[in-house]
Amino acid sequence: RFTVVRYGNVMGSRGSVIPFFIKQAKQGFLTITDPEMTRYLMTLGESVDLVMHAFSKGLSGDIFVQKSPACTLKDLATALKNIFNYKKDNLIIGTRQGEKLYESLLSREEMARVYDHGKFYKLPADNRVLNYDKFYKEGKQITREYREYTSHNTERLDVSQIQDLLLNLDF
Repeated sequence: RFTVVRYGNVMGSRGSVIPFFIKQAKQGFLTITDPEMTRYLMTLGESVDLVMHAFSKGLSGDIFVQKSPACTLKDLATALKNIFNYKKDNLIIGTRQGEKLYESLLSREEMARVYDHGKFYKLPADNRVLNYDKFYKEGKQITREYREYTSHNTERLDVSQIQDLLLNLDF
């Protein structure tokens, strides 16, 4: 069986901005590319739960995505500044080349095919044939009701909710 998981930032991991922000705050400055940029927030335990769910419930070719909350970089920085009692203003440095304003885990077209697994979305393997004659007779129209699943349109955490999450991490 071969299944795939997709997820955003695992808080505190090497790829997460959180250790970077903490290091900067300790050095006396905090840089933000775009304050309105959004990122998913996921704990290490939640990422393990996602992998285990995919392992136990997945069929070959399935893709699993956790329904994760997100926050703006401004709110994340504010939460960290509150925790570490950091008083200086943020330095806004602008978006880096290739950096996205938000993370997208499922496209609009994929959202039309997902199954809701409670805390997770399951996107089954696309085993449809490319028989266009059959498509014209039996095809499913993707309506506007489907929206891609992004860090911009998921549950948004406020500063106090972010602080609560961060205080459960090992700094």
